[in-house]
Amino acid sequence: MKIQERTGAGAGRSAGPAQPSVGDRLPTAPRERKPALAALAVLLILLGALGATTLVLQAGKRIEVIKITQEIPAGSSVQDSDVTSVMVADDSSIHYVRWSQLAGLKKLKAVSTIPAGVVAVGEMFGEGSKLPAGKSTVGLALKEGQYPSGIEVGDTVAAYHVSGSATGGSSSSSAGSDSLIAGDARVSAVPSDKSSGELVSSTSYAITLTVDSDKAAELADAASNGEVALVLVPSTGN
Repeated sequence: MKIQERTGAGAGRSAGPAQPSVGDRLPTAPRERKPALAALAVLLILLGALGATTLVLQAGKRIEVIKITQEIPAGSSVQDSDVTSVMVADDSSIHYVRWSQLAGLKKLKAVSTIPAGVVAVGEMFGEGSKLPAGKSTVGLALKEGQYPSGIEVGDTVAAYHVSGSATGGSSSSSAGSDSLIAGDARVSAVPSDKSSGELVSSTSYAITLTVDSDKAAELADAASNGEVALVLVPSTGN
């Protein structure tokens, strides 16, 4: 009897709380939701996308401006054949001359010689002619045969005093017949179109030269008598 009682008591003591089955999972604490942080993350993403878009738009903002294609001598104006349009990135620190301002630019003069290939900016031009010291401009009305065909702004020409058939060589000019007046005159202006109103007459061609000031009076005097001939001076390639 005692053995059975001990056995029964031991069996009662060994019985503990019920163990979970293998297939059951232990309960976990619910995750804490933070909607404010989620909203902030979305806002930061949107701001980043907006900033990137703004940078792309700013980098892509381009304007149409004037580019010089032919050298513009000091004191000369721009002609249609001297320029073209190009697109550049807009920059408020650079005073670009926009293509839409070409008509107004033609009324101004080059402050100094402007080389071909540069983009025009406002500082290059002014209302008055600012010629180098010791230089003057002289307007000539020449007939065909008195100037080389295809003469252009920027060309260097030699101006000669020649005997005129109408005056029989009796010009009052101090230069002798067929003598050199200026050997390095620069062409400052020519008509952009021979059919335009820039022609002095149906047979005369208006050409403006920049010469040494001490040659200007002599050249103008000979030109008024129709006794000037221009010869194109070949470029030295410098």
